[in-house]
Amino acid sequence: MSQGGTRETVRQLYDAYARRDFERIAAFIHDDIDWVIYSPVSVFPFAGPRRGRAAVLEAMAAIAALYSLESYKLEIMLVDGERAAVMSDVSFTQRATNRTLRFRVANFLRYQDGKLIEFREFANSFDVVEQALGRELQL
Repeated sequence: MSQGGTRETVRQLYDAYARRDFERIAAFIHDDIDWVIYSPVSVFPFAGPRRGRAAVLEAMAAIAALYSLESYKLEIMLVDGERAAVMSDVSFTQRATNRTLRFRVANFLRYQDGKLIEFREFANSFDVVEQALGRELQL
């Protein structure tokens, strides 16, 4: 896939996610995807490693069940062949508490045959955990 093709595919994927169009998202995901959201699983049970399209879609469904997406603004995208790095400003409302969590995430993606086969997500998880718990963590 060309850099322009990768860039357009990434945009379409993120647009589908912002619309919560999971059917469209599934079409972008490789059957053998290797997916990791780096965050504490004890606070965010959908985080951690997932393997395969079905497991990734289950994680996304868990996110949607626990959080309502308020905004997902793609700020920076860098593309190199079939790889992309994306920085986004996101805002979710925690359904159980009605707390708003706002933070930036960095995603690193790799495509194979036009499908997302590798995904890594990083955020300042300390800050996000404090927002989710509604209090500062005492160290």
